Amino acid sequence: MDEKDWQILLTLHEEKNITKAAQRLFISQPALTYRIKQLEKEFKTNLISRGKRGIEFTVKGEYLVHYSREMRNQLRDAKEHISNLEDKVKGTLRLGVSGLFARYKLPLLLKEFLSLYPDVEISLQTGWSSEIHQMLQKEEAHLGIVRGPYKWQENKMLFQEERICIASSKKIELKELPFLPRINYETDQSLRNTIESWWQETFTVPPKISMEVDRIETCKELVLHGLGYAILPEICIKKDEPLYTFPITLRDDSHLLRETWVFYRDVTTDLAQVKAFIDFLNDSKQ
Repeated sequence: MDEKDWQILLTLHEEKNITKAAQRLFISQPALTYRIKQLEKEFKTNLISRGKRGIEFTVKGEYLVHYSREMRNQLRDAKEHISNLEDKVKGTLRLGVSGLFARYKLPLLLKEFLSLYPDVEISLQTGWSSEIHQMLQKEEAHLGIVRGPYKWQENKMLFQEERICIASSKKIELKELPFLPRINYETDQSLRNTIESWWQETFTVPPKISMEVDRIETCKELVLHGLGYAILPEICIKKDEPLYTFPITLRDDSHLLRETWVFYRDVTTDLAQVKAFIDFLNDSKQ
């Protein structure tokens, strides 16, 4: 059993389908089936079973999947540490980043970072902050950039705070909001909770939600065309856009804020590329 077999088992475990796993691995379906049979022959046991819902792993198969994941991670860590034995900042930097931050802030940051450290390779995964948080807990990323009040026991850095705003195509008043059409968008649960808590503290009636869309960019376009208002974090509001915006103010006259955090583990700072990126972000903080 070798590195290719680890990847075969992990991919098949994720897909639960021979055809899809073979496509992801860029091998033929018969070749994948043959290799699974060879592994079963090597370990003298059945690793998978085929059911109506696709591939299911046996208890022994699940154990080998766990073993494969551990071995893959150990090999990856060994390669990273050996790469860092040189004085030069190089190696792969594995990042997990909130999708919204990745859309509006990350490209410029990475461009500037790579101009300073051209020998660093970036491995990037984006998603909801909750997904990035889970990635870090599973040690699938060196460093995570998450938005919202997530708990983290190791190192963290507050990168920025931004206001949450009311946005519309024309001037509106706060007291009018319960009677105007609101456009909602799919977002991380932490932001949804923040907005809902503020609304409940401010108004006695529910919002008049007229549209539900999957992306914040779609929501903003609908707002720009006068189809309703939205509650948006400042990160996605450009200065040159013809939007009327005003920040949400709390009862103590402070603003409703959205925080962006950088999370990372103590052990990852031993890697030169991780330490360099943390120092770079610290210098770039707003």
